[in-house]
Amino acid sequence: MVKKTEPADILSNEFFLSEILGAKVIQGGHRVGKLTDLVIIETGKLPEVVHLYVLRPMGKPALLLPIELVKSWGTKEIIINDSDVGKYLFEYSDELVLLKDYVLDKKVLDVEDREVEVVYDIKLLLVGEKLYVSEVDLSRYGLLRRMGLKALAKAIYRTDKIQDEVISWMYIQPLPNKLGRFRGDVKLKVLKEMLSEMHPVDIADILEELEPAQRATIFEGLDTEQASDTLEEIDPNVQRDLVISMKKERAAQLINDMTPAQAADVLAVLPSNEREEIEKLLDKETFDKVKSIIETQEESITNLSTDSILKFSPDDTVGEVLREYRKSAKDKDVGMYIYIVKDADILLGVIGIKEVLQANDDAILKDIMIDNVISLDEESNLKEGSAMFTRYGFRAIPITNDLNKILGVVTFRDMMRLKHRFVE
Repeated sequence: MVKKTEPADILSNEFFLSEILGAKVIQGGHRVGKLTDLVIIETGKLPEVVHLYVLRPMGKPALLLPIELVKSWGTKEIIINDSDVGKYLFEYSDELVLLKDYVLDKKVLDVEDREVEVVYDIKLLLVGEKLYVSEVDLSRYGLLRRMGLKALAKAIYRTDKIQDEVISWMYIQPLPNKLGRFRGDVKLKVLKEMLSEMHPVDIADILEELEPAQRATIFEGLDTEQASDTLEEIDPNVQRDLVISMKKERAAQLINDMTPAQAADVLAVLPSNEREEIEKLLDKETFDKVKSIIETQEESITNLSTDSILKFSPDDTVGEVLREYRKSAKDKDVGMYIYIVKDADILLGVIGIKEVLQANDDAILKDIMIDNVISLDEESNLKEGSAMFTRYGFRAIPITNDLNKILGVVTFRDMMRLKHRFVE
């Protein structure tokens, strides 16, 4: 049974093939041999490891051990159950898929058979008693780690982005059923005939993982309806890159196929010169609606704000707030939050009225306020304000300037009343 134990070199649930290749295979305290490769089968979205290919010393025949024999995985030792390992002699078959032999150091090709990168390492995922191939690592960081130079790799590549240049195995084509001594290349699984059956959300996930050139090639192969639906689901930064890379006529065709609100979202992320070129090619009805929505979204958030709010000094007590609250809250637009300010209305913190009611009367506001206040700046637009409410779920958000002076507050209620103008 596959399970984790406590040796110092024990591996976590996620590890790389390079970390275990060459590890001693130990049974009953004695060395059986060393791990040379893993055998996988592809029956689901992720290949499953089914056997360990173990070379033995002194000219003894190699073993093909079922993964069920493994008790623990370590970088130096792999412990297996007591068993008659002699009955698991390795017999070569061209149906065996050897992970190191067939995938490691292979080129990854895109749908046009152009080289993308080289597989420098392979990520494995331990789930309960099963071990899966989850990703292929194409990064130079992965190459250095595999060479035993992990410290050097960390010194050279300091960002997670570089360290995580991986492609999920779900986007890799299945290997041939009969490989022989496979020396071919690994190909991406994103083929036009497969994409036609995929949901736009899934295609968007694939595109976001690829390099710009690969992404543009794949996107170009989608029909208009599917391309339009997929574009709506993609991260705004990727949207911008895709639209800029395609012909303006094609971009206009896709945007005409969207609802006005969705079209406005796509156009809003583009540089103004790119957006204007595409807008000239849109249907007049679509253009008029999109322009109205974009103008609304870009309207200053301060136009929707109110300064009819409750402000108190940081040295005031809860008792003082409650006495004042009963008199002044009735004519305030925002009564669910107390804003703590000092001279010139510099915002120091905020307290919800619920927290005020639960506090002792002699509690000082500066001691119970939240001083890390989420706010909008005076240059924010309505679209940014709407996104902020969606992200944090607040009932009101203050607006501040560069000096952190509170200029007003915009409420969730007022933002929701405006929402219909975004989707007309």
